Amino acid sequence: MSAITEVKRPEIKTELPGPRGKEIVEADARYVNPAYPRPAYKLVVERGEGAWVEDVDGNTFLDCNAGVAVCSTGHCHPEVVKAIQEQAARLIHMCGTDYYYRHMPDLARKLEELVPVPGPTRTHFANSGTEAVECALKLAMYATGREKFIAFFNSFHGRTLGSLSLTSSKIAQRRGFKRQALDVVHVPYPNTFRHPFSGEQSDAETVSRACLDWIEQRLFLTTTPPEEVAAIVVEAVQGEGGYVPAPKQFLHGLRRICDEHGILLVVDEVQSGFGRTGKMFACEHYDLKPDIITLAKGIASGLPLGACVARADLMNWKSGAHASTFGGNPVACAAALKTIELLEGGLVANAAEVGDYLQAGLRRLMQKHDCIGDVRGLGLMVGCELVRGNGSREAAPELRDRVEVECFNRGLIVLGCGYNTIRWSPPLTLTRENVDVALEIFDEALTAACR
Repeated sequence: MSAITEVKRPEIKTELPGPRGKEIVEADARYVNPAYPRPAYKLVVERGEGAWVEDVDGNTFLDCNAGVAVCSTGHCHPEVVKAIQEQAARLIHMCGTDYYYRHMPDLARKLEELVPVPGPTRTHFANSGTEAVECALKLAMYATGREKFIAFFNSFHGRTLGSLSLTSSKIAQRRGFKRQALDVVHVPYPNTFRHPFSGEQSDAETVSRACLDWIEQRLFLTTTPPEEVAAIVVEAVQGEGGYVPAPKQFLHGLRRICDEHGILLVVDEVQSGFGRTGKMFACEHYDLKPDIITLAKGIASGLPLGACVARADLMNWKSGAHASTFGGNPVACAAALKTIELLEGGLVANAAEVGDYLQAGLRRLMQKHDCIGDVRGLGLMVGCELVRGNGSREAAPELRDRVEVECFNRGLIVLGCGYNTIRWSPPLTLTRENVDVALEIFDEALTAACR
């Protein structure tokens, strides 16, 4: 008779944060940038393995956030660690914008095989998502000779001044920084749970048509001539805006508008890329072909790396037009190549399967807790929007924050996004057994937070 395997669960041994954790939080408050948008709970991490993290006081947590959708292969995947160690022993840095090494063309070649951008392509390597977006903005202006951009309300594309001109998910991200650095106009994004014009639930066709009409029948006829627009920049699934997938009709409508007016379509896959949605890129769910795609987060299992991949005929700018000292670092590239190997080897498929299982479980909880207004997403990029309940669809941001803390106190790491949504962005190694534990804790946290 086979032995029954015990399901691993979080273990909380101290108050949270514990004594060592409190010391580090206090030191952080003294020495580190206070602008970091820390959540209501205080997690002080010491180590991680797979879907589990341990804090400095020995408490263990089930991590359903993965360093904000970054640790795609789980924490410290042994094959990624080995690739990092071996590369670090050979060459750590040489500045790929001045010299050559094999890692950049090797990774760029692999990205050309993967991305839904029509080939041939070229890739600029950066250190982060916002730098990848900055490259896309500069390239769009360079290639078209135009200066205007269209972005969407509730979008997030980064915090440097160029990408911040696109970002509109929270006022705190913009307050104090005066005028936009770039000429950007924001337009409604098609959220079927909250129609941007009525606030009511709507079908995909209706909300898509309304948002496309806003661009074509209002924007283009009043303030923003289409012949002056360099690019439309969109997230196929809004990340910081609440984990909101766009309808297929809408994204195909954007592609049509861009083709009709010589506008470039830039798709930001910084958070949704590299298997997160159950396909390598969210665009693949929609059969969408962008001109430029921006990548980061899950690309290198936690090492800092970003990429802007564009049609080769667009990225034909002259020497010196754009560069990055640390972008395409050989250690980060080695981690990325190993990450992609693991994703193709089964983790993307796992994200699709386990993501469906997670969404089904959350929808069951939706029947029990009327404070869950909507469950949405693709793969392991799932949003759970919280409302007042009792028949009300009114957003409940305070409840969302309480649920985060109640989950943390029970050993489950989740993080908010948007105004009132809990995001689920776990490592793509998550198992059904992990999901069962997470849902049990989430159920308890909802009950406690609603008292």
